Amino acid sequence: MLRRLAEPGLRNAERDLGASLDYLRHMADVAPGAFLKFSLVTPLSRHRKALPPAPYHVARITAVRHEDCGTCVQMEVNLARQAGVAPDVLRVAALGSPEELPEDLREVAVFALAVVTASEDMETLRVRLLERYGAAGLVELALGIATCRVFPATKRALGYATACHLVQIDV
Repeated sequence: MLRRLAEPGLRNAERDLGASLDYLRHMADVAPGAFLKFSLVTPLSRHRKALPPAPYHVARITAVRHEDCGTCVQMEVNLARQAGVAPDVLRVAALGSPEELPEDLREVAVFALAVVTASEDMETLRVRLLERYGAAGLVELALGIATCRVFPATKRALGYATACHLVQIDV
């Protein structure tokens, strides 16, 4: 029953994201309560009010690259493209080449990588990003980095993240 109710939303999300959400269909079928709770992660993962699109999405692409080499990276790139992030920024972020980004975005990418690797080098960057984007912006970076890691981990644990693929920037 829940799957039938969720299906139109899943199809719309697949169209917007450009990737399969079969792992969510599976979850809705076998653990409907878990599916309902998991569905609350999506609005949290997309919360962005204070940050401009580019730093937010560069942080998320950097973090998700650490977790996944397949559809989750592609979904983040697609969301960033829809938000108006420049293709050259997306290309560099998807390749994991922060040194090629403008300084403000380079700092965001290096910070996101420091967060996902638990590097001790993040404090100086955290302070600079706090000064640049304010406390609300730093919260959005933190939530963006943390929540984008939930999806690939869930897919991998359920057996739905099994192959890498080349990320498409210009579609």
